[in-house]
Amino acid sequence: MANKEATIYIVDVGRNTGDTHSGRDESDLEWSLRWVWDKITTTVGTGRKTAMVGVLGLRTAATDHFLSDEGGYEHISIFHPISVLMPDVRKLREKFEPSSTNAGDAISAIILATQMITDHCKKLKYTKKIFLVTNGRGHMDADAGDIAGLAKKIQDEDIELTVLGVDFDDVEYGFKEEDKSDTKASNETILRSLTEQCNGQFGTLEEAISALGAPRVKTTRPVHSYKGPLTLGDPENYDTAMSIDVERYPRIAVAKPPSASQFVVRSGATQDSVQSSETLQEGGASDQRPDGDLAAVKNARNYQVPDEDAPGGKKDVPEDELAKGYEYGRTAVHINESERNVTELDVEPCLDIIGFVPRTNVQRYFSMSKTCMIIAQKANDKASLALSSLIHALHELDTYAIARFVNARKSKPVILLLAPEIEIEYECLIDVELPFSEDIRQYRFPPLDRVLTVSGKTITEHRNLPSKDLMQAMSDYVDAMDLSTAGKDDDGDVCEYATMDQTFSPVLHNVNQNIQWRAARGDQSLAPVLEILTRYSRPPDDLVTSATTEINTLVKRSDVKPVPPKLKGRKRNRETEKPLSGLNVEELLGREKRTKISAENAIPEFKQYIENSEDFSAIKNAADQMFNHVSSYIQHSIGDSKYGMATEVLYVVKQSMIDYEEPEIYNEHLAALKRKVLDGSLGGNRTDMWVRIRHNRLGPITKEQSKHSKYSEEEAKRFMRVSPK
Repeated sequence: MANKEATIYIVDVGRNTGDTHSGRDESDLEWSLRWVWDKITTTVGTGRKTAMVGVLGLRTAATDHFLSDEGGYEHISIFHPISVLMPDVRKLREKFEPSSTNAGDAISAIILATQMITDHCKKLKYTKKIFLVTNGRGHMDADAGDIAGLAKKIQDEDIELTVLGVDFDDVEYGFKEEDKSDTKASNETILRSLTEQCNGQFGTLEEAISALGAPRVKTTRPVHSYKGPLTLGDPENYDTAMSIDVERYPRIAVAKPPSASQFVVRSGATQDSVQSSETLQEGGASDQRPDGDLAAVKNARNYQVPDEDAPGGKKDVPEDELAKGYEYGRTAVHINESERNVTELDVEPCLDIIGFVPRTNVQRYFSMSKTCMIIAQKANDKASLALSSLIHALHELDTYAIARFVNARKSKPVILLLAPEIEIEYECLIDVELPFSEDIRQYRFPPLDRVLTVSGKTITEHRNLPSKDLMQAMSDYVDAMDLSTAGKDDDGDVCEYATMDQTFSPVLHNVNQNIQWRAARGDQSLAPVLEILTRYSRPPDDLVTSATTEINTLVKRSDVKPVPPKLKGRKRNRETEKPLSGLNVEELLGREKRTKISAENAIPEFKQYIENSEDFSAIKNAADQMFNHVSSYIQHSIGDSKYGMATEVLYVVKQSMIDYEEPEIYNEHLAALKRKVLDGSLGGNRTDMWVRIRHNRLGPITKEQSKHSKYSEEEAKRFMRVSPK
């Protein structure tokens, strides 16, 4: 269970926070809120009920808190008490505006925040934090005795105080503001002294904002998925068997972006309040109860069976009257509840080693799950020594162990691969799930380095194979684009580019960033993409420039040529594609354009004919010849031996007429063909040929297929009916 947290943000909203400094386009308050909103929305986005947030406004026009009757606490307001902030996060946006006064004491605000945390947390175990964000330009009245007493109170309550100032001096970060006023310099000295006495943190806001560009990696508390013996052999029957008490914890898992939840608007809800709750709920847990003006969508499922006597031809059936069935092809196989034990294995939780395998025999693609780690049982020296011996034995023999794992009683067994890992701080077994034989799919591909002919001859030099010069050029290019030495560290020394800890998932972090952005602003805009998420989507410019010679050599030896763009518009009005070489092979060979299509090679010649056609008459001539061939196929067919050829020709002609937007050519010829087929003029009764045409959907081209057609869907259906003449 997550620890309880109580955090208070003290935000300076004095009148002078609306001014701009240090060459920034944003005011001091707007610049400060970039960090404040990020912290608040990150906390709210977790959806945790135990993460409490409070917000105090410093140097406000009014005074609104429980110590308002006492002197010295004027111009401080509680924007939000310590509670779950989710329903009210957007209401803070209206309060984060520069006020009309510069009066208000930051030390008094810290005292008030400390008292709020004390009253809320009492003596319970909480993680307590106070953040003060100010530009330090307001009057601050505090002597050394007050600072010391406040620091002791903060330490006694175990509160972590952090002060972030706009343009505050920070030697460690390397920032110093020039021409600082005496008031701001004095305030910085007071606040720095307070944080040092209570072991807090003091820094400049620029450092905190610069850190926002790097996504925060979520650290989760490990929870064991197995706690029991790791066995080799049968410890119950044999003394020589091995049994080690171990615990299994997750090590690496795939992080997924938060999923959206479905909600409906309650009656009377305003659009602004709806957007507030909706955006925040997207970032929280899906099983939370929605607050505000949204209600969770509840799904209801009804089961129906055909019934002629029921209204609508179906009747509802209660769920308890249904039986479970399993699909076997198109058949439903029913298994009674009393026979369900056949489908379940009666197994107990276990982790049994069933064999060993050399490390070289394990392929990387065998991994099927997230990675877990197995360690010895805590505070068990005997188990630690035994597991360490097993780990070192596997390491020295360069061997992995194969284990059968059952997570819970009656759950399905899985096979795990156990690999040793030895570090200075710890030793463990790394496990990953292995596939069963049914999980592996074998795919055969032709070899990449040779060509096998039909006769069995092996060819190593072929137009589809890379030459030695091309392979060398590619090798040189890969070496030139080496990322292991393409980066530079803070000292300017050569280092690896795009290390594992510097690369982040753009999908995961960009979704989280936009959820926080929309939750805080309420508009329909999207957050700008962080530079660190796109930095490694392209190679470094310096590396590409230095590899120019290798790239040009690779392009030359691979004979790369541009592909001509696809021409849009009606096909019969298109321009003929010109060869990249500028040479017309047809003219060079002295060939005449085709005017006749043979029946033996009708389809290829038809396609070649219409591709070189220039006017409507040529397209019509080609279609006339193809339909003459179709009639010939049908007339001279012995039974239905040539019906397949006829339907294939009809399909090609139909598609071509659709592409060339000449549907009437096909429709007129099809009508003539129907008369010939049904009146017996093509060698007797050929009605079964027309049935085949209907079955292959080779009817008239309709208006839905071509806007130039005269046939509607209903007219086409009537046309396809078998009728004499």
